[in-house]
Amino acid sequence: MHSARRRVGALPLTLVLISMACSSAADSRLPTSPRVRAATASNGVAWGPETPNFNLEVILRGQGFGHVKFRQPNDAQKIVYLDTWVRDLAPNRSYLLQRAVDTTIDDNCTSTTWLTLGEGAVPQTIDTDATGTGRASLFRDLSAAATGATFDIHFRVIDATTSEVVLESSCYQFTVSL
Repeated sequence: MHSARRRVGALPLTLVLISMACSSAADSRLPTSPRVRAATASNGVAWGPETPNFNLEVILRGQGFGHVKFRQPNDAQKIVYLDTWVRDLAPNRSYLLQRAVDTTIDDNCTSTTWLTLGEGAVPQTIDTDATGTGRASLFRDLSAAATGATFDIHFRVIDATTSEVVLESSCYQFTVSL
């Protein structure tokens, strides 16, 4: 009786796995597939392909945690959107997101030439609430950069008052898309 129930319960899972294994649609999601297409957001904006690295998921660690969705739509404007989220930082404080880039592509971010990011060329703070969580929608104009230019990039979050570094990222590579 018990073994019959187990077999019946496993049947739907088995059918799902078999259908996924036989589906050519699953192959089209693989990064190496020639059928990979740019993702389209709900607002109709097409984002660049993931290979090479036109879009990044930047993780920041330190006195708390941070995440930056680094996205460049497929359009002629060359604007990178940096949807930034931090948590577990000091409550009711202001922070700044900074980046430094290297043109030597070796996955070794050595530059200390930090640029404060914001709304275009205007620095914008990330303000935390009473729980130490904050969000900011930032952007950067890359129209001066050549399409296809690749560089190593790393990020940090600093306290806007003391300039103390509270979060840092690893080294990432980014390629400017059209």
